[in-house]
Amino acid sequence: MKLDILVFGAHPDDAELGAGATIAKEISLGKKVGIIDLTRGELGTRGTAEIRDKEAADAAKILGVAVRENLEFADGFFVNDKEHQLAVIKMIRKYQPEIILCNAIDDRHIDHGKGASLVSDAAFLSGLVKIETKLDGSKEYQTPWRPKLIYHYIQWKNLVPDFVVDVTGFMDKKNEAIRAYASQFYDPNSDEPETPISSSNFIESVTYRARDLGRLIGVEHAEGFTVERFVAVESLDSLI
Repeated sequence: MKLDILVFGAHPDDAELGAGATIAKEISLGKKVGIIDLTRGELGTRGTAEIRDKEAADAAKILGVAVRENLEFADGFFVNDKEHQLAVIKMIRKYQPEIILCNAIDDRHIDHGKGASLVSDAAFLSGLVKIETKLDGSKEYQTPWRPKLIYHYIQWKNLVPDFVVDVTGFMDKKNEAIRAYASQFYDPNSDEPETPISSSNFIESVTYRARDLGRLIGVEHAEGFTVERFVAVESLDSLI
C-alpha cells in the first residue's frame, strides 16, 4: 500500500496530539495516511501497554487512517542507531510516503527529540540503494525510497512554527481521537497518579494552542510544524 503521508510518533497519542487535525483534514481531501508508533508507551504512569494498544486502534478508526503499526521499540530507551534506523527504513520503503510527519525536534520528553532524529536520519538512508532491506517473511529486497518532505509537529514546548495549517472544522475529530486515550488524559473519576498530561488544563491547552495559531493567520484553528529545509513556493500569491 502506497501512502501519501506517513506519520511517526514515539508513543501512541503523539500523532493525534501533534497533528490530529491535519491528519483528519488530509484524509478528507482524499489523501492516504498511515501512522507508525515507535513504542507502545509502556513506561506511561497511567494505564498499561495493552490498554494503549486498544486506544491507539480506536483513535486510528476515528481519524480514518489507512493503516497503523507499532515497531515496539523500548519506551524511554530506544536510540538512533543502525538497528532502529533499519526498522524505520523498512516502514518507509513499505509505504513509500511523499510526506513524513514526525515528533518535535525539541521537547520535554526525551523520546520526542530522539524520535525526530531517528525518523529524519532513516528517511535519508532509506533512499540509498546500497542499503538492502527485506520485510519479515519476504524473499524480495525492498525498493529504495526517500520521502520528498519531512515536517515536525509541535508537542509540549511552544516552539515557533515554520508554517501552520488551517485546520478549521477538524478540531472536533482531533479531540475525539485524543479522547480515545481515556487512560492517559483528564478523568475526574480516575484514582491513578496525576501526570503532566492528565490535567484538565492540558486538554484545554490543545484547543487554545490551535485557536491561538489560528488567530495569527485569521482562521479559527491551526496546527504548527517546523521544517528541516526551506519551504519553497511557486509564486507569492500561492502563500495567500
